[in-house]
Amino acid sequence: MALNRLDVAIIAVYLAGITLFGLRFRKRHRSLRDYFLAGRDIPWWAIALSIVAAETSTLTIISVPGLAYDTNLTFLQLAMGYLLGRIVISVVLLPHYFRGELFTAYALIERRFGKFLRSLTAGLFLLTRAAAEGVRVYAVSIVVAIAFGTGEVASIAIITALTLIYTYEGGLAAVIWTDVVQTFIYVGGTLVGLFTLLHLLPGGWNAVHTQAGAAGKLQVFDFAWTFARPYTFWAGIIGGAFLTTASHGTDQLIVQRLLAARNQRQSTAALLSSGLAVLFQFALFLMMGVMLWVFYRVPSAQFGRADRIFPTFIVREMPHGISGLLIAAILAAAMSNLSAALNSLSSTTILDFYLHLRPGTDERKQMRLSRISTFVWAAILFALALLALQRVGHVVEVGLQIASVAYAGLLGVFLLGALTKRANQMGASVGLICGVGTGLYLWTRTQVPWTWWVMIGTAVTMAVGYGASWFARE
Repeated sequence: MALNRLDVAIIAVYLAGITLFGLRFRKRHRSLRDYFLAGRDIPWWAIALSIVAAETSTLTIISVPGLAYDTNLTFLQLAMGYLLGRIVISVVLLPHYFRGELFTAYALIERRFGKFLRSLTAGLFLLTRAAAEGVRVYAVSIVVAIAFGTGEVASIAIITALTLIYTYEGGLAAVIWTDVVQTFIYVGGTLVGLFTLLHLLPGGWNAVHTQAGAAGKLQVFDFAWTFARPYTFWAGIIGGAFLTTASHGTDQLIVQRLLAARNQRQSTAALLSSGLAVLFQFALFLMMGVMLWVFYRVPSAQFGRADRIFPTFIVREMPHGISGLLIAAILAAAMSNLSAALNSLSSTTILDFYLHLRPGTDERKQMRLSRISTFVWAAILFALALLALQRVGHVVEVGLQIASVAYAGLLGVFLLGALTKRANQMGASVGLICGVGTGLYLWTRTQVPWTWWVMIGTAVTMAVGYGASWFARE
């Protein structure tokens, strides 16, 4: 069974419709505040849905079910840690972001430490976000290649080009409001897929509960005291909290949305409510993976890799119309994540680098350069996605591993600025380098699970940064 004309029509209508919807916002910005922060006039609920969409990519939708297919539901413990991390951000970091007029996360670093460290942290964000996003964009090709039998290069190019159109024209306002629409599409589509799969399974939910339960597939909690497994309760709660504090408190991809809120209270409401939505979302994708295991009962290697199981099921087993809706849902997640990356990469490039070198640039030229920067980053991400065609492991884990290396240093610097008065720019810079170096060492030279990297790297960054500040008095 393959996609037919109805499925292709549904996908085409979605792609055209979301692009045209995003273009509606192209005349609503006259300054960088409008283009990169949507005029700071976005309601909290829209920001919450945009945060969910921004941290949900094709990786999440296709790789998390594959992860559950191979293991169980213990990945959900990580999402529980995400909730704790959001509380820490609300208490420790958000008050600092709403003191004054900040456009990027790294402007806070300059205010506390100086221009050099702002450039260093912003540059680290650009490098690692681009690398991680290249993996995410590549994941789109897995879905499109299975659905249409097209080449991976063509599929990546199409999605990148359509997303670029409305991001280039509409700025953050277009990104956030298309995110809202796309969140409903991919969550709704996945729910339809889940109930359809239940209908296809002989015995329905009773079969899932009996067979998956007997195989240990429904296990959520693992209280083992070990560093050897990435998804224990302790790794999930502690590691997940550190990871989210870093990703949502220091990464421009998310911080940009928090700064677009009308005030700190609405920003906090958006952040905390998005955590509950993400917990539900991961539970949904993981359960889909468990149900697929009950449906197929074969090793994931028979599909080539676990990430191909869900897309293969959609194309081969789902009724026509529903399969088209699900492919559109996966593309929705891909486009929302890509648009978020393009806008955040562009804002950091212009605000944290170009305007530091050319502070007197007039408003019209700033807007023109911002759009050009968005286009350039789209080309770079396209190229990086092509490099990511070497398929290794679960792609969702690869993306998180790349990000965790950077977060190992970034979070430590932000906490040094927020929690200490003695730390200075030189000490924090040394700490950052050591923290990132620790993350790289853990990735390449040890067997320590990636869920612990941010915590370990943050501890190294803070200890070295604070200590070095004693010897490098400014």
